[in-house]
Order: sequence, then C-alpha cells, then structure tokens
Amino acid sequence: MTDAMPDYSQSGVNLIEDSTPKADGFYFPAEWHPHDKTIMVLPSPQNWSGYGISMDKVRIQWADVANALAAFEDVLMVIRPEDRKAAKNIFSSEIELIEMPINDGWSRDIGPSFVIDGKGNRRVAGFTFNGWGAKFPPFDDDAMLKARLSKHFGADMYAIDFVTEGGALAVDGEGTCIATLSSLLNKNRNPGLDQATVEKILNDSLGTEKVIWLAKGVEPDPVTDGHVDGIAAFAAPGTVLVHTTDNRSDPSFKSSQDALRRLSEATDAKGRKLEVIEVPLDGVVSNLNFYIGNGVVLVPITEDPDQDERPMGVLEDVFGDRYEVIGVNAEVLGKGGGGVHCVTQQVPTAGA
Repeated sequence: MTDAMPDYSQSGVNLIEDSTPKADGFYFPAEWHPHDKTIMVLPSPQNWSGYGISMDKVRIQWADVANALAAFEDVLMVIRPEDRKAAKNIFSSEIELIEMPINDGWSRDIGPSFVIDGKGNRRVAGFTFNGWGAKFPPFDDDAMLKARLSKHFGADMYAIDFVTEGGALAVDGEGTCIATLSSLLNKNRNPGLDQATVEKILNDSLGTEKVIWLAKGVEPDPVTDGHVDGIAAFAAPGTVLVHTTDNRSDPSFKSSQDALRRLSEATDAKGRKLEVIEVPLDGVVSNLNFYIGNGVVLVPITEDPDQDERPMGVLEDVFGDRYEVIGVNAEVLGKGGGGVHCVTQQVPTAGA
C-alpha cells in the first residue's frame, strides 16, 4: 500500500481489496451514459486563499454550474456544515445538500469514479488521491471523500493502490482510455512505475482494453500536470475532440499539435481509426473541459464572446443534434486550474 492511501475503513465503506473492476465484469462508462445524478463539492476558503479571488465569486461560479445542470438532472452538493447557510442562498432548491468534511471542490478529481456491470450493479473504482502530487495540503478529507460518498450511495469500493485523479482519464465506454504521460507517469504520483505497469492498472481499474497516450495537456498546468480533460475529450465512440492552436507563441502550441498527431494516428480498442475534430483554443479557459449531462453539454466559456465564438461553434456542430449546448462563465474556475468538467462527477445509472 502506498503512503498516500488513507485508512478507508474509517468511513464504514465495504472495501474490495483482492480483485479489480475488470476482473469482476465492471467498467467505467462513458460520460454520455445516463446519469442518476451528478456530484459536486463546494470548496472551502482555505484552498482559494492564494488566488486573490473572493469566495463569493468562487461560489457563484460553482452555483452557476450546479443551477444550470439541475434543470436537466439531479445534483448532489457536498458542503461543510458551516457553509449550509451560504449554500442555501446560492443554490437552487432542487439541489440536494449533504454535509461531509472536505478541503477543496474539484469533485472530478476527489469524488468517486463509479463503475457498472450493465446488470444493475454499481461500485466505485477508488483511486488514491494525494493532492495532485502533494502540492496543496491539507487534503486528508478530500482523500477520504470517495469512500464516504461510496458509503452514502451504498456502493462497494475497490481500494486501488494507485494515485491519479478523475480528470486524468477519458473513456469511450467501449474499451478505450485516453491519458497523458505528464500526469499519469509523474514522479509526484506513482514513483517507480513504468508506462506498461500504469497501463495495466488503468485497464484493470476502468475495464478498458487500450490506453492512447498523449504527451501533455494544455500548458502551463502547474496544478494537475496536464490532465487530459483540458486538451481532449470523447464526443462519441470513435470520435475525439482535441484543442489546438496555430499560434506558435501559445504555450500549448507544441502540446496541442502533438496531441493532434497522436490521436490522428491512433486506433481505438475496437480497431477503429479515430475521427479527430479540432476545437480552437482561443480563450483563457479550456472549452473542452465540458460536462455531458442528461440532455445537456455544459461548456466553460469566458466573459469575452469573441474568444468563445469559434470553439462554441464547433461544439454546437458536434453535439447540437443530441444535446442542448450551454455556455457557463468559468473564468474563475480557470484561474483555479479547472473548468466545468473538473467540478462535476457523474453517478451513472447502474443498468446497461
């Protein structure tokens, strides 16, 4: 067991330590699989004290995402007991509030990654969380959150002795995962593990058959070390969106062009050559850090419509016939190192 893995037994969750999701017939479904609800987490002031942004502004952006999403599916908001009054003032009455100890608010990275077997059963792939390489202590409550929520949902949890975060993984639900070397093989997560070992752990944990490796995410990214959910996303099986820029002075020029090349040359787990669609990286937020909900795609946008016009146009073309595409101001989220996808974590319907 790594030093980073907490004592999950304190949560009362039923732990699975002698098997893997894949061995038991479970897999991590694609984001477009129907949801029972979405988990969000209201951050505490201590984790935003260094950004020079008022907590009111931070919470308003969390509320903008939650309230927009609540029109399409149920939302569960994890809050600290002392934040209940503030939460009631900003969140729709449709949003369920639950009190648990937390440090930060990036539910994609700290929340439970639910896996299903298509037979009505749902469990949690419990990856270990270490504060993005121990950059942002304290994170002890965040490391325990997936276990506490697993207990809340009555889901057994696989105790996976491997450090990663939900935003580091993109799956198509048909056997393919996309990840970045810069995050998954970073020495601040799992020192001593080589690429082949990491790939096997991912496949065993996600129920996938193939990992497509990108070198890096968007740059600079001092928080997550280049999570994939800032640079690439599946839009459907066999179809991948990738952020690109033709501005050679953009810090993400090299990484985005490299991601485009790797994806264009790749095939998925079913042997299909990927359809790769470029999404312009024009603004100060990653528009690809979107969230696919039940009937909606929530897209992070800036306060400048000119920056979002081209990427939003592409996303409308890709999703508009299947989903309502809604832009949500995420500049504050971007300053904290995230976007809409980073603050949401789906609870997939347990059936097929």
